[in-house]
Amino acid sequence: MDTRRKLIILADAAKYDASCASSGTSQRDSSDGQGPGSTEGAGICHSYAPDGRCISLLKVLLTNWCTYDCKYCVNRESSDVERARFTVDEVVNLTLDFYRRNVIEGLFLSSGIVRTPDYTMEQVIEVARRLRELHHFRGYIHLKTIPDASDELVLKAGRYADRLSVNIELPTADSLQALAPEKESAAIKRSMARIKLQFDDHADGAAKRPRSLPAASAKPAASPRFAPAGQSTQMIVGADASDDRTILQTSATLYGAYRLKRVYYSAFSPIPHASSALPPRPAPLMREHRLYQADWLMRFYGFAQDEICTDGGMLSLDVDPKLAWALANPAQFPIDLNRAPRERLLRVPGLGVRSVERLLMARRARSVRRADLDRLRVPVAKVLPFVALPDHLPRDGDAAPLRPPVRRTGEPARAIARERQADLFA
Repeated sequence: MDTRRKLIILADAAKYDASCASSGTSQRDSSDGQGPGSTEGAGICHSYAPDGRCISLLKVLLTNWCTYDCKYCVNRESSDVERARFTVDEVVNLTLDFYRRNVIEGLFLSSGIVRTPDYTMEQVIEVARRLRELHHFRGYIHLKTIPDASDELVLKAGRYADRLSVNIELPTADSLQALAPEKESAAIKRSMARIKLQFDDHADGAAKRPRSLPAASAKPAASPRFAPAGQSTQMIVGADASDDRTILQTSATLYGAYRLKRVYYSAFSPIPHASSALPPRPAPLMREHRLYQADWLMRFYGFAQDEICTDGGMLSLDVDPKLAWALANPAQFPIDLNRAPRERLLRVPGLGVRSVERLLMARRARSVRRADLDRLRVPVAKVLPFVALPDHLPRDGDAAPLRPPVRRTGEPARAIARERQADLFA
């Protein structure tokens, strides 16, 4: 099989992995002429496909052969998809060729499991090693870590990669056991823990090895480089019966226990010749979008995962989670924009982190009034029903236009969302 045909097969096979964002690493470029690549190009962080996924990386599998038979995976062992396998040199040459033609800024490399996890991981690492050491490639490299690979291989991968990731796959261990019996939730979390320990060791290493020159003060040695962009993971949404509250609880646990940079959510898409254990219809893309919004609220707005979802455990598909929380908690409002602390301001629908910082700066000079909101470029119609100003007080009914439509008599849209999810597993 020629390289072009392999690329068509293995790039298409990699499209289901969403955890390929490329931000957060250290800055490098080729201005000194010592090697190709850069992590500073605009495309690497800001070029996205219409569905929101980053497209600036060459995103491929080393092979779509796999010894596992995960029911939700198009590349599972029992699947009849066309198979292909790159050699290490083919991936290296493709990466360099695409970079020189200004098509990509880096590489996202994953693989099906062949022979053993260690063997597969060695092949993935060898691609990164040759790019870094033989071709002095300075672009971005994201490597997918194979669960149960040895500690030595995890350490080696972190030396060459900007980011490492291992997919949690599903929100609960029971779901993973049912749909991917060869994989263990405990093994996946062990891999995450190994990566976290390496982060901790390398972060502490500089302070442990002081060095000095004659007549010079002591100076800490540079800490060895280990995956400076951190680690991430991905969860499939809608392949099992887990509600949004369960998904967010899992994400919160992962953020707290393993210092993940991001949890990515991927709406389930039906695959050819799928198992009867899977739903016949895709999960709504709006559900994926709402989970990303809720994830943002947990990471940057001070929300706890158990207060974002509705009583039924699902996020509303009709309004964003922050607005849904505000509408469900009218006793928390109105908030005085001139007196409230930052934590309270972040709870106002329509006010983002940047808007709140601008507001805090503005009110140091004088009292903020209604006209100032236009100058601060905030969505006034969304903000005013929840805030108090010297020349504005919200009235009953101001928030009515923001409420989600009622699609059935007496039954809000969030109940419809619960029904949709329940129907898939009826």
